[in-house]
Amino acid sequence: MNKMKATFLSLTKFEIGLWIFSLVIVSGSFLIFHSKDILTLIASLIGVTALIFVAKGNALGQILTIVFAVFYGIISFGCRYYGEMITYLGMTAPMALVAFINWLRHPYKDSAEVEVSSISKKQLLFMILSSIGVTALFYFILRELGNASLVISTVSITTSYLASYLTAIRSPYYALAYAANDVILIILWIIASVQNINNTPMIACFVMFFANDMYGFFNWRRMKKHQNRERKSAE
Repeated sequence: MNKMKATFLSLTKFEIGLWIFSLVIVSGSFLIFHSKDILTLIASLIGVTALIFVAKGNALGQILTIVFAVFYGIISFGCRYYGEMITYLGMTAPMALVAFINWLRHPYKDSAEVEVSSISKKQLLFMILSSIGVTALFYFILRELGNASLVISTVSITTSYLASYLTAIRSPYYALAYAANDVILIILWIIASVQNINNTPMIACFVMFFANDMYGFFNWRRMKKHQNRERKSAE
């Protein structure tokens, strides 16, 4: 309980403001469109909460990401976005677990903040080659499944994979990959909302995800500079 309290108290005023603003926008969109999809609302609230802690480099964010991935996978199945379902249940959730373990193993000075890492040439090459393989594989799988918005869904898988990989290796660029994925998902849910207006709150959800991910990139860059500065001063 004390650790949980300390985790929330570690949030800055800006982060608290961004978190509350995200919760209000997401909840407000459900009220405005009179959505009765409680599962989507719960998933959205968990999602924006996860992102503020991921932006802090706190491992709690990865646990919440796993919970969000399960909810979102169920929601995507209902909209025939099988690519999203497979991505979040089969890739995002497992990769978040890997990231959680890796973050716990690499704390910065025994704090709740993860030690930020730089991507090596070997990791970069593996990421590029594996992302090409993942994209090609899932394109054919989703085509056979009759996935709605096939091309956009395939691009979403690529950006999700890149984001998950970069998160696991503790790179600040995870946030840019997730931001790119957010843009793809905003497009996907706009298409879904044209068919069913009850899907509109998901647009607000991913708009706020985009805002949180952009802050995450800024904060991780700040964390990296701070950690590098302290290392140099200790030498």
